[in-house]
Amino acid sequence: MKSFLKTLFASVLGSIIGFVLLILIGIGIIAAIVSGVSDKKVSIKDHTTLVINITNSIPERNSKNPFSSSTLMGEAAPGTGLTEMLEAIEYAKTDEHIEGILIETGITANSFAVLQELRDALLSFRKSGKYVYAYGEMMDSKSYFLCSAADKIYVHPTGEMLFNGLSASTPYIKNMLDKIGVEIQLIRYGKYKSAGEPLISDKMSDANREQISAYTRSLVETSYRQIAKSRKLSMEKVDELARELRVQKIADAVETGLIDSLKYRDELEEELKSLNKSESKKDLITLSIGQYVTAMDKELTEKEKIAIIYANGEIVSGEGDEETMGSDDMVKAFKKARKDSTIKAVVLRINSPGGSALASDVIWREVVLTEKVKPVIVSMGGLAASGGYYIAAPARKIVAQPNTITGSIGVFGMIPNAQKLMNDKLGVRIEKVNQGNFADLMSIDRPLREDERAIIQKMIDRIYDDFITKVAEGRKITKEQVDEIAQGRVWTGKDALGIHLVDTLGGLKTALSIAAKEAKITSYRTISLPVQKDPFSQLVKQLQGGAETYMLKKELGEAYQNYAVLKRALRYRGIQAMFEMPVY
Repeated sequence: MKSFLKTLFASVLGSIIGFVLLILIGIGIIAAIVSGVSDKKVSIKDHTTLVINITNSIPERNSKNPFSSSTLMGEAAPGTGLTEMLEAIEYAKTDEHIEGILIETGITANSFAVLQELRDALLSFRKSGKYVYAYGEMMDSKSYFLCSAADKIYVHPTGEMLFNGLSASTPYIKNMLDKIGVEIQLIRYGKYKSAGEPLISDKMSDANREQISAYTRSLVETSYRQIAKSRKLSMEKVDELARELRVQKIADAVETGLIDSLKYRDELEEELKSLNKSESKKDLITLSIGQYVTAMDKELTEKEKIAIIYANGEIVSGEGDEETMGSDDMVKAFKKARKDSTIKAVVLRINSPGGSALASDVIWREVVLTEKVKPVIVSMGGLAASGGYYIAAPARKIVAQPNTITGSIGVFGMIPNAQKLMNDKLGVRIEKVNQGNFADLMSIDRPLREDERAIIQKMIDRIYDDFITKVAEGRKITKEQVDEIAQGRVWTGKDALGIHLVDTLGGLKTALSIAAKEAKITSYRTISLPVQKDPFSQLVKQLQGGAETYMLKKELGEAYQNYAVLKRALRYRGIQAMFEMPVY
């Protein structure tokens, strides 16, 4: 009870702080926006080194939030989008002002698939004859995967490198729920459907452990193979270095061939200045990739377009936001793409764990209708699972990175039973008068009866059957084949290729190339959909949510992760096609 009141108090206090902050910085917001609008265009000087920092999470596309590149409440806000980064790297290949690229690295929260997109772009950039260098004070296994694409990798002489494989962890909170008197009643279809499992068990099931072991091993093998090729090491050697933790001090990284040398920042800059062949003796000329995006002088003269429809976040009914994919927003985006005669194809860029089965079906229908009139090509990002795969199934082609997480074709329903919490902890007892044997079905103040559980299970079974039927139709394989590889099981893009869940391995650039070919066009420009929300409403929500999150994290400490799991569970409404990603 004390913990509950503590959480409630923290949430209320966070809301108050958020409101006060809105008042205090209102003038600052307006000033920042006006300043942003009136700022002169950034100029690109000769002998410039383009700088890419990968420590913050990279969103799929640029945000219109005026504070998107700032830090709010201790959390890194989204900045330059992946799409714009890839375009900038491609443009820089032929930009005479740009001499090379410097990757500034540290511990990164980005998915392997996002890093793969950037890695492929950097390797392509190197083919132009320009250099790519990587430098950091700290590196982990994921950031090193990207850095291995560089010509040279340097680390600060007293820096750190953790090259230790991959660990996937999920908090199991059943015992915590037992203590507060809440039972989660989970009804699902699929042997491997793990969403909700942490709420009904105190340990990982054998099936879930099997699938996580399989796809995490696939992730590390994909990264090790590319690292080995770039660093001229054997695959077995790279695997051994990680498995046995051969890098225990930064000098070990040099001795094993993972990095080239230890250098201070000034030594790195002197080397880059010599590569740039600048006559100036002044400081190294650098430009962040975010600034470069705004400075690029691109002529958009092509009339024909390919629409990139971004399907990001949990799938929900109604309107979405920067973190959720609203079915209403997606319907508007697809309708616009269908009706605009200058849009010749659609690339559906998915980065989603799934969500509401109903909302997924609403979006699925729009994909079907659009595919009838123009090609729809799916580009999968870091995650396109469960409902995220549902909406991909009817596309003409599906493109995924080898380290995309996909599949999880399965559904579940979740009904909390808070009878003990109400009766024993809070002293609340609910009395009812029902007109009908199932009038209070889905009530949270009592456990499900067996006949009620059977009814819900039938609903789950029907939706699962509809799910695999639609996948079978979209992928042009039998329903039995889909069922065999479905059952809620998760696959990497590399493994999904061999079981007909995806068609081609590659990134957004590959998907755009296929879309152009299918549409029979040779030149085009891209537009982004759905249309982004206005910056004011985004900022208000971000400030309030940031304040609440900050207070809760401060009050709950390590227990915040458990709170976050429970909060997501209580948000579910209706049948879900959802995948819960472990923390890497």
